[in-house]
Amino acid sequence: MPHDLNVKYIAHLARLALTPDEEEKIGAQLGSILGYIEKLSEVDVTGVEPTAHAFPLVNVTRPDEIRPGLTNEEALANAPVTANGLFIVPKIVE
Repeated sequence: MPHDLNVKYIAHLARLALTPDEEEKIGAQLGSILGYIEKLSEVDVTGVEPTAHAFPLVNVTRPDEIRPGLTNEEALANAPVTANGLFIVPKIVE
C-alpha cells in the first residue's frame, strides 16, 4: 500500500483531518520510519534471546509478612472526631 494511502487510513482511524501538505509531510516521515524498520529486519539476531525489557527488572517491594499493626487507640489518636472506636467524618452523600 502506498504511503499516502497509509497516511489517509491512519489519519481516518485517529479521527484527524489533515491538509494535503500535512499528508505529504507525514507520508515522508512514515517512509523514513518504515525504512528504519526494514534495516532492523537485516540484523542477525541468531542466538539472541527475546526480552520484554532491555534491562532485567527486580521487584523492590518488601516481603509480604505479618507484622504487628496499630491498636484501635493508636489509630484514632490524632482523629479530630471519634465515637465508639470509629472515625467520624462529614457526610458527603445525601
